[in-house]
Formats: sequence, structure tokens, C-alpha cells
Amino acid sequence: MRIGIDVGGTFTDFLLTHDDGTSQVYKVLSTPDDPSVATMKGIEEMASERSLSEREFLKGVEVIVHGTTVTTNAVLTRTGAKTGLLTTGGVRDALEMRRGIREEQYNNRYENVRPLVERYLRRPIDERLDYKGDVLTSIKTEDVESAAGLFLKEGVEAVAICFMNSFANVEHEELAAGIIREKLPEAYLTASSSFLPSIRFYDRVSTTVLNSYVGPILRHYLKSLLTRLKDQDYSGILLIMQSNGGVISPEVAIDSAAVTLLSGPAGGPVAGVWYTSEQGYDDCITMDMGGTSFDTALVKDRTPFVTTVGEINRLRIALPMLNVVTIGAGGGSIGWIDEGGLLRMGPQSAGAKPGPVCYGLGGEEPTCTDADLVLGYLDKDYFAGGKIKLDVEKAEKIIEKKIAEPLGLSLHEAAVGMYNLINTNMAAAVREVAVKQGQDPRDFPLVVAGGAGPNHACQIALELEIPLLIVPRESSIFCAAGMLMSDLKHNFVKTYATLLSKVDRDRFRNLFEEMKSTGVGLLETEGISPEQAQFIYSLDLRYVNQYHEVGVEVGAEEVESCDFEAMARKFHPRHNRLFGYSLEEEGTPVELINMRLVTVGVTEKPRFLPMEYAGDDPAHAFKRKRRVYLPRRKEFAEVDVFDGFDLKFGNRIEGPAVIEQVNTTTFVTPEYRVLVDRFGNYTLYLPEKEAEVSERILK
Repeated sequence: MRIGIDVGGTFTDFLLTHDDGTSQVYKVLSTPDDPSVATMKGIEEMASERSLSEREFLKGVEVIVHGTTVTTNAVLTRTGAKTGLLTTGGVRDALEMRRGIREEQYNNRYENVRPLVERYLRRPIDERLDYKGDVLTSIKTEDVESAAGLFLKEGVEAVAICFMNSFANVEHEELAAGIIREKLPEAYLTASSSFLPSIRFYDRVSTTVLNSYVGPILRHYLKSLLTRLKDQDYSGILLIMQSNGGVISPEVAIDSAAVTLLSGPAGGPVAGVWYTSEQGYDDCITMDMGGTSFDTALVKDRTPFVTTVGEINRLRIALPMLNVVTIGAGGGSIGWIDEGGLLRMGPQSAGAKPGPVCYGLGGEEPTCTDADLVLGYLDKDYFAGGKIKLDVEKAEKIIEKKIAEPLGLSLHEAAVGMYNLINTNMAAAVREVAVKQGQDPRDFPLVVAGGAGPNHACQIALELEIPLLIVPRESSIFCAAGMLMSDLKHNFVKTYATLLSKVDRDRFRNLFEEMKSTGVGLLETEGISPEQAQFIYSLDLRYVNQYHEVGVEVGAEEVESCDFEAMARKFHPRHNRLFGYSLEEEGTPVELINMRLVTVGVTEKPRFLPMEYAGDDPAHAFKRKRRVYLPRRKEFAEVDVFDGFDLKFGNRIEGPAVIEQVNTTTFVTPEYRVLVDRFGNYTLYLPEKEAEVSERILK
């Protein structure tokens, strides 16, 4: 057996797969105070269902892949470790100065983000390297020793070291790191020259500080989880999800904690590749609407877009991560009225505690889930398979009191407003993730996930004119499924700033060889032999005097032969697609900034059991009729409700309809039709796509 685990803000999701291709889905309420409690509770539920003890059950588990929000929450709530910073004298305020660009230029009241390290713990060290790494001022070790004494006195738990131009010469940082290890042996330590040896000082110092800030938190959590598993005699493999869509061992994760900062949503695009490729599509947009947030990402040529510049809570992070756009929109998103009398949805969320009002767990604010219940999209007696009984009366009263009456609306008008508004917010996020990559969202299938996603997907697709949607049967635990489909990945970067036409070929090859050697070594510690390793090469290129680079993937043959003209030919169309112009005809020189390498260790993937063709008729899955609101018709109607787990390969459904599962509900609007594929996934499509969908699924 294999288990994928995704810890969310409201629910912790589990996908359990077996060698015979069967699988089961589990969800438990998250435990934000200690996420490992929910993790072990889910494992206990799986064991109990099989009349086994946890110890007996775990004997049959080969791999656990775990995405965690521990580091994310530490940054969002600013509950990370007390951190000290050693940096070059004269630049210790870079964390506050950032890149000198105001985020909201015309807002005089806009406050800068508060750095994670207090100024008195940012200690300037007398040392200086030039851009080539030559020593201008030798490091004054007494400055480092003095800082170590202060850190010890102040109870600092983690230390970050980031000197100017240390990516070109590691000597000063390594010397400082040696002193810190001697004086503060228990402190978590990150040196930028080993963690992120790349150009741009603010990006590097911010990322280095983030790693130290969350390092002790992740170390404590993973060691606690490993201990709990060991106590149950678990002898299988535990892998941790990264922000880049790959997995790593717990030991590597502890040393590079910041690579998990956005690990939860990263499973989504990976899963999207699998679900769409089964139907012959190479591209897709994924959307995942959970209880707290909404994540969307774009996949092109079966490869999720990756960015090396992102932010978390307005703090810069310059590590490779899947380009996932996240907004505060989920089933728990709270409806409220702003000072101008306008209805808003989120980003505040009722979360797991107290949850939506209809849960009956103490919630006192109207949420998206409450509106969905009032509009008939949810069954009060079948939510979570009947485990959670929903209180319609409480939901109606809270929407009436806090939304309808203040706005002078009826109950149903208020619920419809909440439903439409959150759909508009999510559609804007999907549009953003596509347009920013120079793509038209209408050209991509929309892969729908999350416990709440299938309830809202048709309206999002209609707003964006997307004709085709795929709702995986495992949609409610989509990211957990993606985690089981992920490979081991390690990212490396080396700065080499020069004109592409003047690159030193030997140096170019040697830098890539250094990264390959380090990557192969890490994979070997994770059980991957050098022969199994795969490598992805890319360069950060730009036109001379530009401010930003563009990442361009290049082939191993081009690297080995140093075919820089071929590399430039790949850069021009990529630049044109992103920014709407190219300077190829003008002959503008292309500049190399960074060299990047991803080492990949391919893991064994779960196998899903295909169904036998069962014909068009879905009558065997019909449950009853239910009164449901149809948004575009602006009226309630009695619609057919089907049991999703009883639907078979080839079954067709005409909207409007509702497809219920234990873990999610799919609302099919009148505009769409449904065809069930061989793995039980639902393909929703507009009538003009009938021939294409039938050809792909029934071939």
C-alpha cells in the first residue's frame, strides 16, 4: 500500500492505493496546533476500517508521501524560530529596504512588511568580496564571535549567514559558519553560499532567513512524526513534498526547510498532468478549492510552469516552485459587508475550527458552504457520507441576519450573491495564471479538485468560456493523489553572468558537472542509483541591460556541445510569448545570468484499475431528485442526483444534475454534459465538444 497525505487548513486528505489498482479516500479535520495528530488519526481510521491495529496496518504500507503546511503556517502566523542574521557590514537593512520598490506606489498609508529578524539581531560583519569573489576586505572573525555571544544571550534558535557576493566565493561564509557551529551547536544554521548560491542579494538574504526561520519548526515536526511512526514499527519510506512538485527525504527536508513552504498546493499540477494525459491532452489548468484557499496552476506540454521568484506573506522566496496562484477562497470563506456596503467573500475563513455555521461546531459567520447548502448543492444528510449532519436552519438564519437583512435582499438572493461572488474571485485567479504566461484559458481543459471545487467549477468555466472540464473521482484529495505521482527532485543553481556569446565553454560544462555530482549524491542517499537519475537543464537569460531574466530549458546535447546559438533561438520566442516582443531581428545580444539543474529520481507510481465499458445509461446510479438553484436561469428546479461511486465507464448525464460522493459533490449546470471515463473520472463538456470527447474517452 501507498499513502498520500495533504495537510490543509480545514481538512487533512489521504489517498490510500493498493498494488491491484484499487484505492480509497479519507478525510479528517486538521489539527492546526499539531498536524501530526490529524495525520495519525487518518492512519488510525484506515487501520480501524480493516479491523487492524495501527502497527499491523503500517506493516503493509510501503511508502508515505506527505505534504505539510507546518512551515507555511509558521510564516503566515509569524511563529517561527527566533532568528539571527550575519551579513556584510553596511547592508543589514536589506531585509527592510528590499529591492527599493513600493508594492502600492500611491498608498501613503501602506506599511512595509516587518522583517523576520529584528534589527538588533542582524549583526554586521566586517568583510567584503567583489562581484568576481576576490577578497576586498578579509573577514573579521571577532565580529562573528561577538555576534555569536549576543545570539547565545538572546536565546536565538536559528542563524542565517548571507554575505555580499558569497555565491562567487564561499570562503567567508564557511569560516563564519564554523564559528557559529562551535559557539551555538544546537542552533539551526543556513549559509546562503550552500543553500542558494545565486545573484541578487535581497532575494538571497530573504530566502536564507526564511529557511532558518522555519527550519527548527519543521525539524521538530518531522522528528515528532518519525518518532510516532517508529513507535508503530513503520519500516517503509517517508517522503516530503516540495514546492517544486518533487519529493525529498525527511533528512534533506530538515536541512532545506524552505523548499516545503508551498508544498501543499504543489501536488495539484502534478496530478493534473496524469489525469489529462490519460485522455490525450498535453495541457491543462488545475483548480483546487478546499476549505480555506483556492489554488490554480497552468500545465503546458505535460510540464507545470515553474517560477524562481515568489512571495509568501509578502516575503521574497527565490527557490524553484510550481507557479501556483493562491487566493483566500474556499468552502469556509466568510461572507461579509465592507464599509461601502458591498458584499465580500473571504479571504477570512472559518477553517476547521469553528468551521461553517451549518457544521454546528460553534461557527457564527456565514460561509460559502452555508450558501451552497441553502442553494441545494449539498445534501444535509450526506455530507462526508453522512458523518457530518448539516444544519440548514442555522445556515439560513446566519445568512439572513448578516447578509440578507443589511443588504435588503431575500435569503436566496443573498446566498446567490455569495455563490456568484466567490466564483468570480476564483475565475479571476484562473485567468491570471493563464494570461501571465501568455496563454488563453479557453484553450485548456480545466481539471477540477478540492472538496468544494466541483460544486463551483461549471460557473467558473462558463465565466471564462472554457468548454471542457475534468473532475477526477479523487478530486477531494487531489493534491494527496499528486504527491503519490511525484518524483524525487533536487534543484541547483550557479550564477555565471556573461554574454552568451562569450561563455567559457570549460567553465560552463564544469559548473553543470558540479551540480550533477551533488545531485547524484543526494539521490543515492534516497536509494536512487546514478543510472536511474535524470537531469533537466535550464538557463536564466535576458537581453543586455534588462532587469528580469527568462528561464529557458535546454537539452543535454546543447549543454555538452555548448551550442549557444540554439539556446538563444529558444529564448527569443519564449520572451515574445511572455512580454509580447522579441529583439531577435535587431540582433540584441543575449546575456546569461544563472545556470540551473534539476536532478530527478523517478519513483514507482500508483496504478489505478480501469473499468469495463458499461454503456450510456446512468440509471443504476440515480438516487433521487433535489431542489437546486440554477444560476443562469435564476430559478430553483428539481434535478437528478446520482451516486458518483456507482457511475461506470461510458455513462452519460445531461445537465442540470448533481453527482454526489462521500468526499465531494459535483454540480453540473444545464449548459454541460458528462461522460465518465475508464477510471471513473467525470468529463464535463459543452455540446460542441461532443465528438472530440467521445473520441478521446471511448477510443
